[in-house]
Amino acid sequence: MFTDGSATNSVERRFAEDLDVADEVIVYAKLPRGPRGFYIPTPVGNYSPDWAISFKKGAVKHIFFVAETKGTMDSLELRPIEQAKISCAKKLFNEISTTGVKYHDVDSYSSLLTVMETL
Repeated sequence: MFTDGSATNSVERRFAEDLDVADEVIVYAKLPRGPRGFYIPTPVGNYSPDWAISFKKGAVKHIFFVAETKGTMDSLELRPIEQAKISCAKKLFNEISTTGVKYHDVDSYSSLLTVMETL
């Protein structure tokens, strides 16, 4: 898998490793970037979330999740353009999502699980 950041301990690499061993994860994909990849058009430019994840819930119900991994959850440390794109993506997903599909920005798998508990 190709993740952003070449370091073996990058945020995305650690996130993928945690997804690999999580019992509650059915399948996940690192979403491709670029003109042929997955992107959401926003007023401030195209935005590509990082991950699509399918979780088990109960025996047969699945929850689908689109996640953006960032090294920090502090919006003051993100570039203004990143903040704007994430804000647009949140608004879009909140409008088009069903109760089973969610979008959120996270900095680790444990923070993703915390978000999942509130769904």
